[in-house]
Amino acid sequence: MDLLALADFNLVARHGGFGKASRAAGRPKATLSRRVADLEAGLDLRLFERGARALKLTEEGRALFERTAQLLSELDETAAAIASGGHSPRGRLRISAPLLFSQTAMGKLAAGFALKYPEVRLEVTTEDRPVDMIEEAYDLVIRVNPEPDDGLVGRIFLRDRLVVVAGPGLVPQADGAPVPAVVRGAAEPVGAWDITTATGRAKIAVRPVLSLSSLVMVRDAVRTGLGVGRLPISLVSHDLAEGRLVHLGDADAPEIALWALYPTRRLLSARVSAFLDYLKDAFPHGTPDELAAYLRQ
Repeated sequence: MDLLALADFNLVARHGGFGKASRAAGRPKATLSRRVADLEAGLDLRLFERGARALKLTEEGRALFERTAQLLSELDETAAAIASGGHSPRGRLRISAPLLFSQTAMGKLAAGFALKYPEVRLEVTTEDRPVDMIEEAYDLVIRVNPEPDDGLVGRIFLRDRLVVVAGPGLVPQADGAPVPAVVRGAAEPVGAWDITTATGRAKIAVRPVLSLSSLVMVRDAVRTGLGVGRLPISLVSHDLAEGRLVHLGDADAPEIALWALYPTRRLLSARVSAFLDYLKDAFPHGTPDELAAYLRQ
């Protein structure tokens, strides 16, 4: 397979058209069109559907783009490293991270990484949805308790757990009457939270009075004494130590595991490897206490 033709195909696919690719690369449009046509002829496949106004990848073209885009990027990176006489990470690194981790830790992590690796152009976006890494050109995603995906590999770099907390003046009554609660997202009007305390398992009847979309907002609202809340221990450990909140029990909920995920492939880019190592250095043991201490720095 002609690697130059394959590179031109990737250029056109990435920019969504011959004209846009030509302007971006400063290459003649006719040359790009001829190279892609030669590649199609060599493979005996149509890679693009050519309409009057739009150019669209065929199913075969999309599969080829998804399988070769990262490989070509790694080849360019390797060639640049060899030419410069070193192996320092360089180029663009796109990361998707969940909302809470982004709000509390990602800014400081990203800044520290950028200072250590100035030749890497780090781009971080915040979203809780499961992004399509190939389609949306992400190099690495951070996710909480992700569903298994055969196309991704990765590692857990942090663990956390949920606890039920309240302001010092708000303590559940012995008669089991519902207590006001601050929740994330929609909730039933009345319910119960299972908890584990020093004396065993128990239930807290709750009546949601406020629904918020961010756990940082939930914590801030719970601090006012409005209601109880279920929050990660790393987010409230300092408040518990200072007496601003009291610990009512550990929530009966799955462990929170933060994963760093990347597409399955034999060769991992130097940029992704460097960021994974940076996460490991920031959280050597991956415990909630480490994360809490990092947030207080």
